[in-house]
Amino acid sequence: MFQRLKIAIDIAHAIEYLHYGTDSTIVHSDLKPSNILLDHDLTAHVGDFGLAKIISSILPVHESSSSITIKGTIGYVAPEYSTSYMVSIQGDVYSYGILLLEMFTKKRPTDEAFSDRINLHNFVSNALPDHVMEIVDPFIQTEHGMNSNKIKDCLASVLSIAVACSRTVPRDRISMKDVVIELRKIRDVLYR
Repeated sequence: MFQRLKIAIDIAHAIEYLHYGTDSTIVHSDLKPSNILLDHDLTAHVGDFGLAKIISSILPVHESSSSITIKGTIGYVAPEYSTSYMVSIQGDVYSYGILLLEMFTKKRPTDEAFSDRINLHNFVSNALPDHVMEIVDPFIQTEHGMNSNKIKDCLASVLSIAVACSRTVPRDRISMKDVVIELRKIRDVLYR
């Protein structure tokens, strides 16, 4: 739990920096597990910027050239990218949310258990908060035991953030700035 949360915070910091850390906004556009690199200290780094787009600070952050074809990885790419060629920071937030859901449930968004009616987002959303221990990676349960209310509450909070990131409507998603703030709060609770 602790190491996963640290990795989640590292990734959130990186995406927050891309979105807000420079004069131009950078949209990664292909955030997925295979684009997360871990160094020898298990510090996470975001890699593979082949699909990244730099959006001028003059334009609103949701706009880009309409001649660009949006590509990404099925299961991680934001749903609005299938109907629009506009890249956005909200698309990265969606992908981050799916990545976070996968990290803590050990279920891929393309898992054959999911169909048109249920997806990874809905699977987790339906379990929150009371049934969180039924859907998390079983290793987390054995690592910390089922009786830790603090762990259950923190897992429910992390997964709630992931659900807030992976909402279908882009404007309903939490910002990466808020993700970083909330994940830090959870980390602080865990280390008390």
